[in-house]
Amino acid sequence: MTRALSPMAGSLVAAPVIDSRYTPFRLSIGPSRIHRRGVYAEQFIAVRRKVIEYTGERISRRETKRRGSNSLTYLFTLDDYWTVDGAVGGSGAEIINHSCDPNLRSSILKGHILYWSIRDIQPGEELTVDYLFSNKIDPIPCFCGAACCRGTINVK
Repeated sequence: MTRALSPMAGSLVAAPVIDSRYTPFRLSIGPSRIHRRGVYAEQFIAVRRKVIEYTGERISRRETKRRGSNSLTYLFTLDDYWTVDGAVGGSGAEIINHSCDPNLRSSILKGHILYWSIRDIQPGEELTVDYLFSNKIDPIPCFCGAACCRGTINVK
């Protein structure tokens, strides 16, 4: 999701790092043209490879609602009850930005959130995933810059 500014989380990750226990690849964090910071491949990543696991504190729906009221969060819904807050105990995956034309996809497998490559990724390329936010919440503007950008992080 530790590197959070406060144990309450739901705030900026103060000093994000890539936790090598959750990725087989060399990844780094640096400035992003999409939003603040991003995660970058430091080596070639082939298609259909597990790139990193999204880790953090598991919190209830009630706590998710409380923490989600902040303007910047690192929350990932795991199931109907649990959410993972990457701001507390995150692997670095919480810094991966949204794109409407991503190079990663997420999947949930046996209680673990995994990011998989959906095409070959070159060294120096920013890792991105489509957040697929619900269209039932207020639209959140997208700044991914992709030719196919929807204009919002929400699905249409």
